[in-house]
Amino acid sequence: MAIVDFPPIESSDENGLVAVGGDLETSSLRLAYSRGIFPWPISREFPLAWFSPNPRGILEFDDLSISTSLKKFLKKDLFEVRFNTSFMEVIEACASVENRKGESDTWITPEIIQAYINFHNAGHAYSAESFNRKTGELVGGVYGVIVGGHVSGESMFYRESNASKVAILALIEKLKASGITYLDTQMVTPVVAGLGGKEISREDFVKRISVEKKFNFYTMFD
Repeated sequence: MAIVDFPPIESSDENGLVAVGGDLETSSLRLAYSRGIFPWPISREFPLAWFSPNPRGILEFDDLSISTSLKKFLKKDLFEVRFNTSFMEVIEACASVENRKGESDTWITPEIIQAYINFHNAGHAYSAESFNRKTGELVGGVYGVIVGGHVSGESMFYRESNASKVAILALIEKLKASGITYLDTQMVTPVVAGLGGKEISREDFVKRISVEKKFNFYTMFD
């Protein structure tokens, strides 16, 4: 049964945990993201937990920072970036422990994978994919969510150096063309920090997603 409502995010604990349990139906995910909440299975004891961290990580496109070495790499034009052609392959690659250094497990469970494939089919989840121009192989990518004015980057992977970063940069250009000004990254990882990511208060983040213009998934990636 789909989730009808969540507890107030202000009631979350110090880690941003809002609720435990429920389901991953498309309407449940849509409700969660519209409230600034996302699912994150963290253990066998918490197979389905919902978080709204404070502070929140975002990447403001005006603050985007590209290193000199990455700029040189981009000039080589080694990858072709496509959108929404290999969503299942991207999320499965993100789930692979081989792509998660120092981790023996992954939060992207089979249930998460199927739920986000359904979310993608419903027009609420996207993928940006880097393909090696010589071999045609998928070598990196990122997937995320678009719900109303909320655009997130959920996870990424790479099989060749910089492949995921190239996908993210192409995604940013696509989002900017649609009038989007930032990407919700949930937390500021080293990769996000290297691109200029920062933290803002949860209150400010929720205000952003409540007033941001609504975006059409199907026209955004034409």
